[in-house]
Amino acid sequence: MGLIYRANRLVNWSTSLKTAISDIEVEHIDIEKRKLLDVPGYDKKVEFGVIVHFKYALKEDPTRFVEVATTRIETMLGDTAIAVHPEDPRYKDLIGKEIQHPFIPDRRMVVIADEMVDREFGTGCVKITPAHDHNDYACGQRHKLEFINIFTEDGLINENGGQFKGLKRFECRRIIEEELKKLGLFVEKKDNKMRLGLCSRSQDVIEPIIKPQWYVKCSEISNKMIDIVKTGEMIIHPKEEEDTWYRWMENLKDWCISRQLWWGHRIPAYFAYKKGNRPEQTISTDNW
Repeated sequence: MGLIYRANRLVNWSTSLKTAISDIEVEHIDIEKRKLLDVPGYDKKVEFGVIVHFKYALKEDPTRFVEVATTRIETMLGDTAIAVHPEDPRYKDLIGKEIQHPFIPDRRMVVIADEMVDREFGTGCVKITPAHDHNDYACGQRHKLEFINIFTEDGLINENGGQFKGLKRFECRRIIEEELKKLGLFVEKKDNKMRLGLCSRSQDVIEPIIKPQWYVKCSEISNKMIDIVKTGEMIIHPKEEEDTWYRWMENLKDWCISRQLWWGHRIPAYFAYKKGNRPEQTISTDNW
């Protein structure tokens, strides 16, 4: 059938359980303003409900800056671009210019033009972290940006985080803020209404991370489910709920089956290698 496949994609990752979490296992809480929350693995409460504004300098002119804002300042270690709206007159001359990363000097960052940017929101400049944000992931694919993972499976900063390697992600958040202040790149921090995704099993804060996972293709299935209702083969009661049915089926994403509500269920796929000579894990279909 060819319905099951393996792919390297952005998943909901629980750093405390070291596993991917399905969408239905993610609980969301709404935070109105600055709030300190308990997070598994941390002795002190962690700050949420704030947004941090900071500046990046242009590589060719370090006296000129681009201001961005984020609720997850630690992810700036994985930034590979800054996006502006293509029709925003404030930044048209910056498109294509290179940006200097303050902590990773050899990191290539560039200003790109993308219509996803709301020029009326904030400064009209958006930091792009393709490996750790769902919107940025899609943007990174459109512009063929580098996808840089900055986290280990247990939530520590890895070798791509430069001087911050080995820090816990939320400890790194606090220290980066301090370092930006020392460099004169910190602008402000203020309350920010936000939704926070938590693992329903551990209450850990979900971290979007790119991982090789198993998926079921859903397009063929969803199209069939739409057709059988339209043709009358299956009837929805009450009839006014048909629109809900179509909305669910039309927006059905491929289903990640690597981890679901029932842990330990088997996926009928095996990694083949010669005895005594196991290769490195790969997402290539040749060995599966």
